[in-house]
Amino acid sequence: MTTYDIHARQGLPQEMQLLLRDYPREDWPGHPNFATATQNWMRAHQMFRQLGDIIVKDTEKLLEKEMETERYASRLSHYGNQLVNNLHGHHHWEDHSFFPELEAADPRFLRGLEMLETDHTEMDALLDTFTDAANRYLQLERLSPKDTREELPAMLKAGESIKRFLDRHLADEEDLVVPIILHHKLRG
Repeated sequence: MTTYDIHARQGLPQEMQLLLRDYPREDWPGHPNFATATQNWMRAHQMFRQLGDIIVKDTEKLLEKEMETERYASRLSHYGNQLVNNLHGHHHWEDHSFFPELEAADPRFLRGLEMLETDHTEMDALLDTFTDAANRYLQLERLSPKDTREELPAMLKAGESIKRFLDRHLADEEDLVVPIILHHKLRG
């Protein structure tokens, strides 16, 4: 069994790109099997990317003193909560419903689906680190606002880690999953 280093991996491993070569990304939107359900799934991925961007950019703005601390705290609470809760729910659904459906349709990609589930476990750890940093920042904002600035490097690091991991993971996930869906006419 091949193992894939989730930190060193740069894109979907070659042996998992079998269908991607037949169904390249640029052809997906016009493909007759690119159903609304698949488009909605990819829109959720785009939302996660956007939430990660918001968190990183907001933290950078606060560090540069281009945003008020109260506005940052409000946005961090709102968008951070959306990111964490929606990602947990999305990954739970993928691991327990969606990926088993794909595995049944094309068992050749079982190892790829397992790789994505391993990514989900790693993402959970990153989300926990982010949640701890965000909660610490938000508590300090209420209890000792003068000390919040010291927490910003940890917030930025946690946000950048999630964003970087999401960018790679979501691209790999889409490159593995969408060709399976198109090839087997699933979710239409």
